[in-house]
Amino acid sequence: MNAVFAGAQRLRDRSRHAAPQVFDLIREKIVSLDLAPGTVLSRPELQASFGLSATPIRDALLRLQEEGLVDIFPQSSTVVSRIDLAAARQAQFLRRAVEQEVVRTLAQAPDRALLTRLQAFVAEQAIFADEGDFARLSASDEAFHRALCEAAVVPDLWDLIRRRSGHIDRLRRLHLPVEGKAQQIVADHRRIVAALAEGAPEMAQEALRDHLSKSIALGDEIRARWPTYFA
Repeated sequence: MNAVFAGAQRLRDRSRHAAPQVFDLIREKIVSLDLAPGTVLSRPELQASFGLSATPIRDALLRLQEEGLVDIFPQSSTVVSRIDLAAARQAQFLRRAVEQEVVRTLAQAPDRALLTRLQAFVAEQAIFADEGDFARLSASDEAFHRALCEAAVVPDLWDLIRRRSGHIDRLRRLHLPVEGKAQQIVADHRRIVAALAEGAPEMAQEALRDHLSKSIALGDEIRARWPTYFA
C-alpha cells in the first residue's frame, strides 16, 4: 500500500487540518481503483505514508466510511468497501434528477463563456480518450459536470452528488477501459454542449439522460466480469 501513496508526504498542511487532504487523496485512490475493493488499509502504514499522527488519518477514514467507501471494523481493520450496485443505482437516480434540471436551466439562457469552457473540456477529453489516459479523462469528465452545476448556481448539489457517487464512480471506472467507451463519453459531452448552444432544453435533457445511463445499465454485466469487486 505504501507504493500507492508514494509522494503523499507533500501535504500542504500537516496540522490537525490535514484530514481533508488525506481524505481527498485516499478517496481518489479508491475511486480510481488504485485501491481495489477489499484492500485492507493499515492505519500505521497510512500514518507513515502521510507523515501524520493517528488523528487526521482516523478522521479521514471516518469520512470515507460516511460515503460508504470503507468499512471500519473496530479493533480489527479498515477495508475498502466492495461496490454496492443498489447504492450505485440510487446515486445515479439522484445525479440524473439534478443534472437534467441543471441542463434544462442552462439551455434556456445559453451563456457563451460557459459554452467555450465546456468545449475546451471536450477538446482535452478527446485527446485523453485517444491516448487511453483514463485518469485524466475521468478528472476532466468530473470537471465538466461540476462546471454545469456551478453555472446553474447549485454547487452544493454537486458536492452532494459527489458524496453519494463513490459506488457509481467505481462502476464507471471499470467500464471506462471497454473499447469505445472513452470515445462515447466525448461524443455524449459534445451532444450536451450542442443542445445547450442551440437553446434546446428537451434535447439537452435527453442527451444528459442518455449519457448518464450507460454504465448503470451494464451493472450486472460489469459485476459478472469483476465479481470480487462487488458486494
